[in-house]
Amino acid sequence: EVQLVESGGGLVPPGGSLRLSCAASGFTFSSSAMRWVRQAPGKGLEWVSSINSGGSTYYTDSVKGRFTISRDNAKNTLYLHMNSLKTEDTAMYYCAFESLRGQGTQVTVSS
Repeated sequence: EVQLVESGGGLVPPGGSLRLSCAASGFTFSSSAMRWVRQAPGKGLEWVSSINSGGSTYYTDSVKGRFTISRDNAKNTLYLHMNSLKTEDTAMYYCAFESLRGQGTQVTVSS
């Protein structure tokens, strides 16, 4: 059974930083493309970033230069390092594999 468990969200002021983690199990993590998606209050699901099995990374324009996706295949863990956070980054963040998502972790950026 595939399991994706996110953690690391919280309340931070604008300009702050957070690191999200996603512990993955039930599939071959090291050979799988992974992504982060988010859903802001009252809005649809938005793709944020992806990383493929070779380590190539991709970002939506609004987070380029501020967010960094990475993976630790030895720990079956996906990360999202978020810097220079803005109020518009407030959302529930989900780790995703193929059509599956975890339960999410809430990120709130507010002064």
